[in-house]
Amino acid sequence: MENKTGVSAEELFARNRKWAASMVAEDPNFFKALSEQQAPEYLWIGCSDSRVPANELLGMLPGELFVHRNIANVIAHSDLNALSVLQFAVDVLKVKHIILCGHYGCSGVGAALTGARVGLADNWLGHVRDVRDKHGKYLGNVAGRAAVNRLVELNVAEQVINVAQTTIVRDAWERGQPLTIHSWVYGVHDGLLRDLGITVSSFDEIAPKLERVLNGYIDGDQVREERRGQ
Repeated sequence: MENKTGVSAEELFARNRKWAASMVAEDPNFFKALSEQQAPEYLWIGCSDSRVPANELLGMLPGELFVHRNIANVIAHSDLNALSVLQFAVDVLKVKHIILCGHYGCSGVGAALTGARVGLADNWLGHVRDVRDKHGKYLGNVAGRAAVNRLVELNVAEQVINVAQTTIVRDAWERGQPLTIHSWVYGVHDGLLRDLGITVSSFDEIAPKLERVLNGYIDGDQVREERRGQ
């Protein structure tokens, strides 16, 4: 049985063996050390898009990054899967950073923006449509790809708030556990990450930083456009 790229399952196993051998050749103790502990400092919450390989784009090895992915990098308060990952990362692994990362050209965000029907996932993308409706005034002066990319950014900002509002994160902050949430966007077109500027280590930091980002859309922030490379 072959996948869409024409690579058979047998060839995938062969690639796996080649990769494993290359890792051992570079470090004979690599898998032994990997199997004995898991101590990442980062939780990555990103999109399921196959073009966004979290470990690779950060130059990290397996074990250095705890990862949760779903369509359009959404954290919903009713999603026990996401909340369980978050709780395990914060309370058990004691990660110090939560990276909320979207990506430009996200098809899920694009569908939410235009209202295009994609199937069962329409129900999930309702969370992104809520972001679209909440921040509609920041989308009024852009169209097409630029509008999709702006909604990508707005969605990341909202998900940072959602993460910060969980009892998991608020309890961690209240007990003095060091924990910082980051708002990033990945450019599939150039492989580079962008920092939206909502980097928070307490709930009180969110409002002023979010306001600065939102005001940038109204003011026509050219620095943002140049940094993005769109």
